[in-house]
Amino acid sequence: MTESLEPMPTDWQRALVIVAHPDDVEFAACAAVASWTDAGHEVSYLLASRGEAGIDGVPPEEAGPLREREQRESAALVGVHDVRFLDHRDGVIESGTALRRDLARGIREVRPDLVITFNHYDRWGFGGWNSPDHRAVGRAALDAVGDAGNRWIFPELVTEAGLHPWKGVRRIAVAGSPHPTHAVDVGPTLDRAVGSLAAHANYLAALTEQAPEDMARDFLHRTTAEAGASFGTEHAVAFELV
Repeated sequence: MTESLEPMPTDWQRALVIVAHPDDVEFAACAAVASWTDAGHEVSYLLASRGEAGIDGVPPEEAGPLREREQRESAALVGVHDVRFLDHRDGVIESGTALRRDLARGIREVRPDLVITFNHYDRWGFGGWNSPDHRAVGRAALDAVGDAGNRWIFPELVTEAGLHPWKGVRRIAVAGSPHPTHAVDVGPTLDRAVGSLAAHANYLAALTEQAPEDMARDFLHRTTAEAGASFGTEHAVAFELV
């Protein structure tokens, strides 16, 4: 991140965060979410899966409910109490119209001004290959914003669910993008973000031998300092704004 980042707009009231798994928001953007909820914005989460394939030593039928509980506890720490799950299969989320329809439904239900999603590019900024679930859900989220506003795409959302088109999404913010354009100062909310990521204790224990809070602190302090260097603050969360 070498270019200067612009401040994220604040002229919105309601946001919907769309990601593939529990922990995606926490690794990428929960410090920004905390700053928004503190300022009175409403934020909801929509997760395509319950992350049931994410812990090697725990069978999916046990891991799914466990990770859902951790996600709800994590979200509450940054002021989010509306957390929704779609039950697409973790690890093999399929890109296509079924996913787009589910995300369009969520957008029509929440009626956000702002949609936030996760890196949909093939690679991360450091060059590593991105998860197929992240790519599928991120791209579908971008497409679903248009779907949500068109009554002739997925007309059953109107006829069967009574969900009329929602054209109110003004912007999409991509967290974790290798092409960031905007940022949020998160110095005042960084400690809460650490707690929010550390709440995924069982998942983090499978990733590292560090204590969850130590791992969360090290990761978030490093990544937010990198974004802050391009934003002129000590700590920031960066987004690509569409």
